[in-house]
Amino acid sequence: MKRFFEILPGASAWLTLIILVLFSWRLPTAVVIFIVLYDLYWLLRVVYLFFHLQHSFFILKANLKIDWFEKLKTDFDKRWEGIYHLVILPAYQEPYEVVAASFQSFCETNYPKDKIIIVLAIEERGGIQDQIIAERIKNEFGNQFFKFLITIHPADLPREIPGKGSNETWAAKEAKKLIDSLGISYEDVIVSVFDIDSRPGRDYFAILTYKFFETPNRQQASYQPIPLFTNNLHKTNVFARLIGFSSSFWQFMQQARPYRMVSFSSHSIPFKALVEVGFWPTDIVSEDSQIFFKLLDYYNGNWQAVPLFYPVYMDAVVGDTFWEAVKNIYKQQRRWAWGVENFVFVATEFLKNKKANLFKRIYWFYHTFTGFYSWATNSFIIFFFGWLPNVIGGGNFQATIASYNLSRITGWLMNGSVIGIILIAFLSILLLPPRLPWFKKHHYIFYFYQWFLLPPTFILFAALPALDALTRMMLGGRFRLGFWKTPKK
Repeated sequence: MKRFFEILPGASAWLTLIILVLFSWRLPTAVVIFIVLYDLYWLLRVVYLFFHLQHSFFILKANLKIDWFEKLKTDFDKRWEGIYHLVILPAYQEPYEVVAASFQSFCETNYPKDKIIIVLAIEERGGIQDQIIAERIKNEFGNQFFKFLITIHPADLPREIPGKGSNETWAAKEAKKLIDSLGISYEDVIVSVFDIDSRPGRDYFAILTYKFFETPNRQQASYQPIPLFTNNLHKTNVFARLIGFSSSFWQFMQQARPYRMVSFSSHSIPFKALVEVGFWPTDIVSEDSQIFFKLLDYYNGNWQAVPLFYPVYMDAVVGDTFWEAVKNIYKQQRRWAWGVENFVFVATEFLKNKKANLFKRIYWFYHTFTGFYSWATNSFIIFFFGWLPNVIGGGNFQATIASYNLSRITGWLMNGSVIGIILIAFLSILLLPPRLPWFKKHHYIFYFYQWFLLPPTFILFAALPALDALTRMMLGGRFRLGFWKTPKK
């Protein structure tokens, strides 16, 4: 049965595309009707999602103006003093400058450092150089926190694949020994896991603690910030910027729809729940989101994602050359799309959990499937099949009114979407980090017009790698993906 659900998303995507090609040749009028209705649906959906994006954007901007530590002390008196933050930072062959910049940002957070336990989690596979960097970081920053722990994840442990999930789990188990020795209750610990290039906003731990107290069932919730891929904008190419901003904007939209949101990349979880569920999975690639579904299943559907509406600043994809960066963007997107593992977990585990609400089980089964299916097919359908019937539909079809109107109607719909692109372009400029000395006035013009490259970007660096990932899952065996580490510069 598991193999069936591994095949289903890829087979569905390929079947859709093949049928549309065949129908464009043999039944072009039917494809025209479908494409017009599909484009109209997505135009309305984009408008709907844009309002969610705008809503989250203004909440984030408002949250950035609040002194959350003062608000925490005012609204929750001394309760916050009993909370400790365990921060896990997995690292593998990272440059010292990247690691040091992240630790400097943790030192600059507006929160008492004697309430923060840092774990720098390196890999045995990283060799002596990683250990030297870790010790250098500890010497420079270790005395600024309550506790500073370096963990070394052994290589080639059974039932593990090399990757972030297995490293995080090893680090969390080592931190558990420290927490036990200190006599701290698991219920008083919030664990946050960050990519090594992540730099939390100044009030991240304050707003996280505030939302933790504010949440009624706080021990059964993931707490999700918004990743902004803006640390290294001046080192990225146009495709990396567009993909980075698009990923951030998707997270903005999800924050306004917490019933659809799952944990992604940097996230925070109550330590008690993490211990009970057995930590992150160690044998999959997409551990950051599957931990949400693992907890959802463990607590029989009684698990939620709480939006923080607050940023964590991260690096966009780079490379030593333009083409290396392009290759890295594709690989990163393919790795993210390999999150189709989550659909397989939902279908084979959570869907069978009869203790969970039936509607909730069906809801997550449907949305995890359609999410990856749409990721692999939408851009092809919108930007490719709008003209294909006129190309391969034959002379008889090309002489019809349907053929004449196809390009005009799809053109009107696409022109309507240009308004959305313009609005998103303005929002992306407002999200640029402040005080960038290299950023000149002419950059604003370029950063605005780059958004008109969105259609080919979505096909090449969203739909294509997603279809690649779903196809590999469908074929299985040697085609399966392992964890690929995004290069940091």
